[in-house]
Amino acid sequence: MWWVFALLSALFAALTAILAKVGIKGINSDLATAIRTVFILIIAWGIVFFRKELTGVAQLTKSNLIFLGLSGIATGLSWIFYFKALQVGNVSQVAPVDKLSVVFALILSMIFLNEVITWKIAVGSALIVIGAIVIIL
Repeated sequence: MWWVFALLSALFAALTAILAKVGIKGINSDLATAIRTVFILIIAWGIVFFRKELTGVAQLTKSNLIFLGLSGIATGLSWIFYFKALQVGNVSQVAPVDKLSVVFALILSMIFLNEVITWKIAVGSALIVIGAIVIIL
């Protein structure tokens, strides 16, 4: 079932690139990121309220808050740079290079989470890197 969610994530990430490229036309990319964030905030909290999951707030630990906060900072920086890249580059170039995040995530998961990188994961990562290099050059 995880792969269904992952495919949906990929689909919506693709839509994000297309819609963002049109949406940032004629405006500052930082402003566009801020506007987009408001919509994300409303949707995320709407889901929490709709599913009656607000009770989980009481279970948050200091560690949860620190790491979710750091994740939020990383997400914000990612969006800011992504929108800047979209503003000056083509979606067909920016989106594939952005997917190097997959390779970075795999390397970091191996270092910090002790996850095992199999030969299939290594080959797939190498192909992503090769594809990004071809697009950049």
